[in-house]
Amino acid sequence: MPSHEAGWAHADGALKGPAWLREPTDSNALVDHLWSTTARKVDGVLEVGGVRLTDLVAEHGSPAYVLDEADFRARARGFRAAFSSYDVFYAGKAFLATPTARWVEQEGLSLDVCSGGELTVAERAGFPPARIGFHGNNKSEAELRRAVALGVGRIIVDSFDEIDRLVAVTAELGATTRVMVRVTAGVEAHTHEYIATAHEDQKFGFSITSGDAFEAVLRVQDAPGLELLGLHSHIGSQIFDSSGFEVAARRVLALQARISEELGVTLPEMDLGGGFGIAYTTQDDPSDPAQLATEMSKIVEHECRALGIPRPRLSIEPGRAIVGPAMCTVYEVGTVKRVALDGGASRTYVSVDGGMSDNIRTALYDADYSCTLASRRSGAGPVLVRVVGKHCEAGDIVVKDEFLPADVTPGDLVAVPGTGAYCRSMASNYNHLLRPPVVAVRDGLARVVVRRETEDDLLATDVGELA
Repeated sequence: MPSHEAGWAHADGALKGPAWLREPTDSNALVDHLWSTTARKVDGVLEVGGVRLTDLVAEHGSPAYVLDEADFRARARGFRAAFSSYDVFYAGKAFLATPTARWVEQEGLSLDVCSGGELTVAERAGFPPARIGFHGNNKSEAELRRAVALGVGRIIVDSFDEIDRLVAVTAELGATTRVMVRVTAGVEAHTHEYIATAHEDQKFGFSITSGDAFEAVLRVQDAPGLELLGLHSHIGSQIFDSSGFEVAARRVLALQARISEELGVTLPEMDLGGGFGIAYTTQDDPSDPAQLATEMSKIVEHECRALGIPRPRLSIEPGRAIVGPAMCTVYEVGTVKRVALDGGASRTYVSVDGGMSDNIRTALYDADYSCTLASRRSGAGPVLVRVVGKHCEAGDIVVKDEFLPADVTPGDLVAVPGTGAYCRSMASNYNHLLRPPVVAVRDGLARVVVRRETEDDLLATDVGELA
């Protein structure tokens, strides 16, 4: 937020919105590339998957996450086709439920999980264990034992302690498990610092620069019960620029060449991670899967030729890029408040019936979102608003700046696109709000894939008054 000695409201642009945000000529129009492919407005009412959101809310209430099944599947197929020579692992941390795990399996993708809970969902969905990768920087012995017993296809080790645990678990079970070593390549990805994961000063992986990565490879190579599959690198999330992947690939492949030369071991695989960005607002310009595949393949082929090593089999882990645009969140407006500020300025606050409990990303990452009036056509011109939640928190903001029709009023529905990734996954019960349902829509039909929480759910873990 711009600052000014007389207060933030006096700063240049403080109440005009960001420079990239343009006032629309039609306050009812959708910005198509922000929405799932089936989203459209019919007489002003937003329709997704052939289902009018007014009808969906009438049946399932608000707020609600609306998941476009056809869009999700199409994006999964798009990555599978573009990266046809790769293994494509859907990153379940973005959003995972048993139906989506089944869609991922049916569309030919593998699945990446990073906790025992995510592994439980995969198991319940009947996902083939050999097509599961297991991530995490602090996997417990119980989680490792379960993963090895299930026969997951690969475990990405993240610390020397974990290597020791895994050796003990495989010995106990008389099993062999395939392992990738997660390395940090020292790349400063152009993203929020909390979702940049390849620079040196953070919790993930083994540093190439310090020599820990080579030492981890030595330990895995010498460990009974562990089969060294390759190296894994992930530079962050919401990445638009392939230059970060280029630097990471160069450093990881240089390590791979050293391993080949000094240990006489040719590692068969390498994982380049995920983090591919999506369009949350008109300022975002993500690459499509075909462009990403072309650029990333050229990078790896060039580096392998320069190093004189064979190209390993590659894998990637898109999550946000598949589920992010496939979901929107619909809210009901509760209050509209126009607040007068110093110097004649004002701000319009549109309060909805959800907030940071169903989308923490604005507060946590300073993320930008868009929105639209979803329940009717308006004849009013646009007004700049801030969409906020109902939590007892000043930072409870859903959409920092967007234009809505000036006659937006209590009872209207407002929908926010691009909420498929990390919104339901990171949802909470702050202020004891109930987490919304996930309603999948397709071909005019709506079905609940994750039900709305109830007050009984809230009280189920409350043991009551102690004697």
